[in-house]
Amino acid sequence: MQPTELNNTVALGNSNLHVKPLGIGAWSWGDRFFWQYGNDYGEEQVRQAFDAAIEAGITFFDTAEVYGQGESERLLGQFAKTCDTPIQIATKYGPLPWRFRKSDVYDAVTASLERLQTDCIPLYQVHWPFTFFMSQETLMDALADEVERGRLLAVGVSNYSADEMRLAYDLLNRRGVPLAVNQVRYSLLSRKVETQGIVETAKALGVTLLAYSPLAQGLLTGKYTPENSSPSGGRQLDPKFRPEGLRRIEPVTLMLEQLAERYAKTPAQIALNWLIGQGGVVPIPGAKNAEQARQNAGALGWSLIADDLQRLEQASRPWL
Repeated sequence: MQPTELNNTVALGNSNLHVKPLGIGAWSWGDRFFWQYGNDYGEEQVRQAFDAAIEAGITFFDTAEVYGQGESERLLGQFAKTCDTPIQIATKYGPLPWRFRKSDVYDAVTASLERLQTDCIPLYQVHWPFTFFMSQETLMDALADEVERGRLLAVGVSNYSADEMRLAYDLLNRRGVPLAVNQVRYSLLSRKVETQGIVETAKALGVTLLAYSPLAQGLLTGKYTPENSSPSGGRQLDPKFRPEGLRRIEPVTLMLEQLAERYAKTPAQIALNWLIGQGGVVPIPGAKNAEQARQNAGALGWSLIADDLQRLEQASRPWL
């Protein structure tokens, strides 16, 4: 089966930021609560994940100020300082209740810049749409100010509905700033963004979707079965990881295994390639070690044929 090259870069929306069609999510880098950073993996392992990603040609990393209470940003900044390859970092602003002034956005950007050890953040996203005492208009104006100051290259949002995304797009557009991305939960086991109009609206506006949890936190890797369901950390509370939950998703996981054998890939690589094949979507799977980073990179450089994309679409329709 002849591979189709997908190693070219793609623009994030109508911004000047170009990345490979796949990035690395750094939620687990420093997070001790959900991912239990510091137990079975730590700084050495995530540094190796960073290095393996760079070696494989992946240079786009997504983090947030709240990941590991800033530790994820600090680690990325530290790694980037000693890396000869230019990388693109995306981070996020949390619109917390006590942040209601424009100066709070300025202060948050300043703190992220310090942790990342840089003077410009390539992509800065609003982590969730709840603005409490700060209106969307004030928030988007503050972000546009930061673009004009040169401290942000591009602006995005995360977890925004279709209507919320359109409003953010319009408010930024008034200032001449394109809305680059909307980061949403999207995978074969989480397709509600399609039925909620988010995918359609993003395409109409020219906004790229960054797909977080594109492997459904490991459910699509083939690692977990009804007979072997023992995830670590916060996933232990997720009913999808229990035997009955794993049996429910077997139509999808079995098809991934079949396609993996046919394409000489892994189930995870098939699942990631399906997302890339949707167009306008950049998956950002996590990687806690070098092997996971290399596995993620194996989703690039080839593409599923149309019939197989359709078969996966049909098998995953219960999660629309």
